[in-house]
Amino acid sequence: MPKQHAILPFIAALLGVGFLSLMDAFMKSAALAAGAYSAALLRSTIAAGLIAPVWLGTRPTWPERHVLKLHVLRGTVSGFMALSFFYAITKLPIAEAIAISFIAPLIALYLAAILLGESIQRKAIIASFLGLIGTMIIISGRLGAADYDTETLKGLAAILFSALLYAYNFIVIRRQAQVSTPLEATTFHSGVAGLVLAVFAPWFFATPELHVMGDLAAAAILTLLGSFAITWAYARAETQALVPMEYSGFLWAALFGWLFFKETITITAIAGTILIVIGCWIAAKQRPKLPQTEQSAL
Repeated sequence: MPKQHAILPFIAALLGVGFLSLMDAFMKSAALAAGAYSAALLRSTIAAGLIAPVWLGTRPTWPERHVLKLHVLRGTVSGFMALSFFYAITKLPIAEAIAISFIAPLIALYLAAILLGESIQRKAIIASFLGLIGTMIIISGRLGAADYDTETLKGLAAILFSALLYAYNFIVIRRQAQVSTPLEATTFHSGVAGLVLAVFAPWFFATPELHVMGDLAAAAILTLLGSFAITWAYARAETQALVPMEYSGFLWAALFGWLFFKETITITAIAGTILIVIGCWIAAKQRPKLPQTEQSAL
């Protein structure tokens, strides 16, 4: 790559994470107004409606059965992962929720060892320990806050559950990437997630007001923009070089959380995030194919 263009993947990755952080802000607004379930369902539906015609326009062949199974598995896991994440950000500041979700790549290292037979090196154990300490610092700071209540506990449980689902989702993504194009995977990702969540519509769906639909449409567009920007970046630069851009999500979330909801960042959240990012960085240096953050997979 020419030197004058070497910086472009980093800019694309940074903007991609920024798009996804802004998406989180729109989704929090929509979820607070219409409920996390309705917001998650409609975002997936709108995103699928936008991306499916593009994929169909390439005149693709229908995926083979084993590939379709991976699409269904990823879409199902992603649907509940997104639902729990969006529920969590209605209970917690966006930046804190994203910071805790950063532990997903570290969990994925252990799942890869169990499900894919990969070895766990000493650095991975150290990285996981740092990530665990960082997570506990953020959680302890939230539990020690003056406005701590049962809703906070629900938010913490939801974001931890979401991170666990993403850690497993990464295993599926790695398999999927070997047999599917990014455009096909993105189409089925949104489509299957929407269909799976739609099963519960008779009990949980609430029709949102018109202004909420505007937030959801913006969130769906930002989801696709962020996904394509990050995909473009990772196709042109090494994963280990782009990892720092992924963790700018905390800074983007802090900015949009403050602009949209006047959310403030605590010292414990900053300290915990630093430890988690250091842990992820250590893991990335020993494993170049470290997964992207959970936010990038929403």
